[in-house]
Amino acid sequence: MTIADLNVVNAKVVTPTKTFVGGIAAKDGSIISVDSLPNLPEAEQTIDANGNYLIPGFIDPHVHWGLSRYEYDYHEGLKHDFETETRGAVHGGVTTVVNFLLQPEPYVPDMDFFIKAGEENSYIDFAYHAIIHKEPHFAEVEALAENGIRSFKIFYNWYKHASPELGIEHSDSGRVYRLLDTVSDIEGGVVMFHAENEDLAHERRQELKETGRNDLEVWSESAPNICEAMQIENIAKLTEYTDSTAYIVHMSTGEGVDICRRYQQQGVDISTETLPAFLAHTKDEEGLGVWGKISPPLRGEQSRQKLWHGLRDGVIDYAGTDHCPHKKSFKEKDEGKFGDIWEAIPGDNNGIEYFLPVMMSEGVNKNNISMERLVEVCAENNARRWGLYPRKGALVEGADADMVIVDLEKSATVTDDFYHTMEPRYSSFHGQELTGLPTHTIIDGEVAVKEGELQVIKGGRNYLPRQPDGVPIE
Repeated sequence: MTIADLNVVNAKVVTPTKTFVGGIAAKDGSIISVDSLPNLPEAEQTIDANGNYLIPGFIDPHVHWGLSRYEYDYHEGLKHDFETETRGAVHGGVTTVVNFLLQPEPYVPDMDFFIKAGEENSYIDFAYHAIIHKEPHFAEVEALAENGIRSFKIFYNWYKHASPELGIEHSDSGRVYRLLDTVSDIEGGVVMFHAENEDLAHERRQELKETGRNDLEVWSESAPNICEAMQIENIAKLTEYTDSTAYIVHMSTGEGVDICRRYQQQGVDISTETLPAFLAHTKDEEGLGVWGKISPPLRGEQSRQKLWHGLRDGVIDYAGTDHCPHKKSFKEKDEGKFGDIWEAIPGDNNGIEYFLPVMMSEGVNKNNISMERLVEVCAENNARRWGLYPRKGALVEGADADMVIVDLEKSATVTDDFYHTMEPRYSSFHGQELTGLPTHTIIDGEVAVKEGELQVIKGGRNYLPRQPDGVPIE
């Protein structure tokens, strides 16, 4: 008789085809049975889910580890952030992450380091995207694909003027064409776009700074909805022209939803991701201060509602966080929460830990999205898009036993004690009560977090070189 290592029973199990009352058995890190209780094998350890939901661990496809390079160099920062931020991930119910590589030098010579940094410091399995912004990066796209990286982010045409300290080069239409054309020949290849027109935003910034305004809403006005909309329109046309595949990261506007729907209906291979921050916040929330400064910025209520609609009807098929770990003093430029909006650093902190709680609280519990659809856009679809399915993203036999028990009635207020990352003292959700929290996070059949208590140590995790068709990696 097969003896499982772990059974989770008395759960509402969410699978790709149905939700049912039953449980899951895991052995040697994999799921061996998804069934009703009488049909599960015996197990050495059993967890009673007490009627709560059992879902696949969330996959965060959009984070930026290494941003603590402002205190360390990039490589040291990458190791540091893998430890601190994935520690937050397991507390929040995220069990796989895809991080963006960002350095001016070529990536391929450093692949061994990038893999080792995660394997030795992460609490969860991980993969990589590569940001293509220097000329040598364009020449190594095929080599990156051979190393398991099949997604390539480009800034079109953001960072032409903004944040020169980052050292990121913007790209014009010619560069975008070259990358799309190259990636169109890579099986499973995807070009990812930060879609904002900075020519217009630069002019608006200069105009608005002269007014003396220093509120969060003026940051949104400095990069108005049209900045995103006009770039998405161009991206869709270039994607159609090159017969390639495009993915819009952190889409923030209702206009973007309408444009993507139109091109998707025409057969253009363009897909979109949005963020919990855009689904929960609007630009007129004065209490957010500089903590609400995100790039692209928060929008109005109409855009927020259209994003939820896009998630429900399939125009938006993916969700991530754009988690950017910074120390509070660096984010605020030492001027406090209500300091200089123009000088504060853009980006939200602690996204990977608030991802699941916010989507449960704002999504499922407020009837903006069903549990089944939420699991699709936060787990299964992310696994499929990035070549990790069915090893990741679904509760099916043979998949990694990455699971989360979620209590939809459990609440907590986001305070300085809520997070378990490098910098727990700020996020765009500080002070907000969230309802719908994980009680257990299970990774490879091992309980990683139980009722808020960490049960494992860092390291020993797997780099996931991605397959074009999502075939599990042996």
